[in-house]
Amino acid sequence: MLDIRRVLASAPKKHTEETLNPLTTVWGEALDPSNVLPEYPRPRLRRENYVTLNGTWDYAIVPVDSEIDVETLAQQAIPFRWDGQIVVPFSPEALLSGVGRTVQPNELLWYRRKIEIPKAADDQRLILHFEAVDWMCACFVNGGLVGTHVGGYLPFSFDITDFATAGEVEVAATAESAATAEVALCVWDPSDTGSQLRGKQRLSRGDIWYTAQSGIWQSVWYEVVSAAHLESLTLKGDMFGVLEVKANMQVSGRAGVQSSAQVSGQASAQSSAFELELALKDELRQDVLLAKLLVGEAGEVSAELHVDEPQFWSPESPYLYTVEATLRQDDVAVDTIHSFCAFRTVEVKRDEAGVPRVHLNGVPYFVRGVLDQGYWPDGLMTAPSDDALVYDIEAMKSAGFNTLRKHIKIESERWYYHCDRLGMLVWQDCVSGGGAYSSWHTSQKPTLFSFTWGRFDDTTANHHHALSAGDEVYRKEWKETCQEMVKLLDGHPSIGIWTLFNEGWGQFDARAATEAVCALDATRPIDATSGWYDQDCGDFLSIHNYFRPLRAGWRGKQHENRAAVMSEFGGLAQMTPGHTSLGHSYGYGDFATVEDWQVAVQKLLAEAESLQVEGLAGYIYTQVSDVEEEVNGLLTYDRKINKFNR
Repeated sequence: MLDIRRVLASAPKKHTEETLNPLTTVWGEALDPSNVLPEYPRPRLRRENYVTLNGTWDYAIVPVDSEIDVETLAQQAIPFRWDGQIVVPFSPEALLSGVGRTVQPNELLWYRRKIEIPKAADDQRLILHFEAVDWMCACFVNGGLVGTHVGGYLPFSFDITDFATAGEVEVAATAESAATAEVALCVWDPSDTGSQLRGKQRLSRGDIWYTAQSGIWQSVWYEVVSAAHLESLTLKGDMFGVLEVKANMQVSGRAGVQSSAQVSGQASAQSSAFELELALKDELRQDVLLAKLLVGEAGEVSAELHVDEPQFWSPESPYLYTVEATLRQDDVAVDTIHSFCAFRTVEVKRDEAGVPRVHLNGVPYFVRGVLDQGYWPDGLMTAPSDDALVYDIEAMKSAGFNTLRKHIKIESERWYYHCDRLGMLVWQDCVSGGGAYSSWHTSQKPTLFSFTWGRFDDTTANHHHALSAGDEVYRKEWKETCQEMVKLLDGHPSIGIWTLFNEGWGQFDARAATEAVCALDATRPIDATSGWYDQDCGDFLSIHNYFRPLRAGWRGKQHENRAAVMSEFGGLAQMTPGHTSLGHSYGYGDFATVEDWQVAVQKLLAEAESLQVEGLAGYIYTQVSDVEEEVNGLLTYDRKINKFNR
């Protein structure tokens, strides 16, 4: 039976512009602008030497009165005047940036910073890394365009060697000082006025939608590498001891262009033999595997190795092997990186009673998860410190959960690394986008009429438009970003499940998307349509249940080999005075005290737990923390109060 009172209480309301209370975390309060997020950003591809560029940059926000595309962005003139300083990588909308300003769709956001040019040998290259910039950007070094990038959630890099030593370089006056170069970045972000991938950001925030942000929001850094170097390395082991190895070698050419080893003009690369040497060690530093793999003509390595009797990874025992990977040219080491890998298998199959369930390392594994938005009151989508990322994971582990569903966001790689080493299974969402969402199609109709969940074909043009997926450019960006996300995160043992579409937001052609992801990664189950508008594909019958008795939403609906999961439920609200963004709230339920709320949450979790004997394969409770108007978190938004364990 539908809980009409709760449905009416949760109906979206028209919002007036409100100023959020300036909440801070303990990590934000301790932030040193000269030492912001100093950790190496890519733990699976770690070299010894790097320089972080997080910290203080100049910024300017300038109006733009013409249509913006990547070509026009690349032609913009670097400003003569600057508005002030911003603490990178916090977006200007975030408190910790020091700006406190919303960038509008008719404005450009500029960054500028001087960098020291490290001394390098003739065969070395200077690579500038951006872990994430929202949304479209053009990068200049010493006034020269080094490249552009489109997409707000994935890392990208530029070889700036030739640009950093050209133009108006300030040469050191003394032998002790270094030469410097100027890096400038121009960013345009249409936010929710566009159809690009944007997750839960809205210029007019409210209810389940959060403050929009723009620009750099993950780490910026550089490193010096050999002209021939590893650009990627993915190591993925299974419960049978098979280690899948995928690597890509790049040879950096002239004018900052990164090219594969077979590109013309790279004669030395073509005429030399490249070999990748892998050394796996256990925690006692004993060699487990030593392999030498020949790099192909296209600069790629693809191989399967075998480890006898591997230690398995699980949330209960997150065993990682350390890895040293050395790229050799004619038996001479040219690049060495440090990484890690693990052995584990996640799959959906029938148990001994014939019920489809998630299995981890061959054993049925009940998914006890929490929805994780990855938002912070002082940093928005950027955690104020590495310790803050760890805190959320450890708090949920101590509460008895084994899974975090990273919701409509691709997190920093360090978060996945902490899940790898601490032991937390990750249920990873693709980022949503598309046009303005129809409340009728994405919320009201499926909430009121559950029979519609499996009766909406997402392959027709009319239904594309109904689900805000009518823009072909958006559909192309979604496909590309989904595939790049899978490739990027493939080597993290914590990643257990992919979610493609959530509640119909920008949903289209889910069956084809499922097949495309399976072609890239056949080792993880796929939640194709979380919530509703099931297309009879993927590994789950995946429902959201906030308004009906828990048994009513899924019971008896298992289909063939698909497992039944409640991929969202709960969301019980409880305000904590002094720790909320607003004086009013959004969430479900009305509890006089936090003790009453705790009893209700524990009761709901116990009921969900009991359903596994009836065939439920797992659940995702909403949610880790309060976020702005939502106060349904187990933690307060500022993470200063653990409401669940108080």
